Amino acid sequence: MQPRILVTGAAGFIGSALTERLLRADARVVGVDNFDPFYDPAEKRRNLEPARAHDGFRLIEADCADLDALEAALGDERPDVIVHLAARAGVRPSIEAPLDYAHANLMATQAMLELARRRGVRRFVFGSSSSVYGNNPKVPFAEDDPVDHPISPYAATKRAGELLCHTYHHLHDMAVLCLRFFTVYGPRQRPDLAIRKFGTLMLEGEPIPMFGDGTTERDYTWIDDILDGVDRAIDRTAEHPGEFEIINLGGSRTTSLARLIDLIGDALDIEPEIRQLPMQPGDVRRTYADVEKAGRLLGYEPAVAIEEGIPRFAEWLVAHHQETQ
Repeated sequence: MQPRILVTGAAGFIGSALTERLLRADARVVGVDNFDPFYDPAEKRRNLEPARAHDGFRLIEADCADLDALEAALGDERPDVIVHLAARAGVRPSIEAPLDYAHANLMATQAMLELARRRGVRRFVFGSSSSVYGNNPKVPFAEDDPVDHPISPYAATKRAGELLCHTYHHLHDMAVLCLRFFTVYGPRQRPDLAIRKFGTLMLEGEPIPMFGDGTTERDYTWIDDILDGVDRAIDRTAEHPGEFEIINLGGSRTTSLARLIDLIGDALDIEPEIRQLPMQPGDVRRTYADVEKAGRLLGYEPAVAIEEGIPRFAEWLVAHHQETQ
């Protein structure tokens, strides 16, 4: 039988890429998205065009926090597994609009877990974030490191989502995997994220805002590596009923901000103009994933280094920029 998978945030960067992968694997996918104007909804609709041309895809336009609307739209549909990726993302914006983040990240996660309970869905995959580690002095970050000192509302809502997931696992014997994503990049990346933002500014001849002295480091992870991990997590929820795990998905390698800007400039053949600014509240000094657990439980092994991924991304960005001008 075709697996039936409900993907929230299906029009977003990771969600649309995952949806297409699942459809290619002959799954039936119900995608949920509210086309939040955090960035241009028209771009999200373009993301979904390949999926909407597929017979196995159905789109529900709804807010994940609105459980009654979701129930009504689903009708008799009962998915085998829910992959909850929908969220309001971004550390800095969460400081400006914390209530929006509580609604989109916390209330929506609660609603999706309750939907799973009501529909008898025993498998749940939650998209969490490396931001839960805060300014962890220990590197690389491992899943059993303390995560009780978040430094932004975004990070706090993601950690709270993990706790809700554990509660539903405990009370209702759900198989739940919480995947902590580390700075995902690739085609369709959100416009506000550094790699795309910097590349776009370079193409437009504008200066690059560099917060801090360029020594902050991130574990940048190519989209296909992340999708491999999510795909394997979906399978594991079927193979290990009643299991709860938190798992890092990252590249397990750090790149400094200054090095990242150089790589983007080289890929676009543009000399970047840098405007140095103070560090921003909520920013962490470093992210770095320990992926030993992901390798052990999921067979996960990141394959695309930043030196390979940035030129691939630049190729997409140039084409996208030309199409949308």
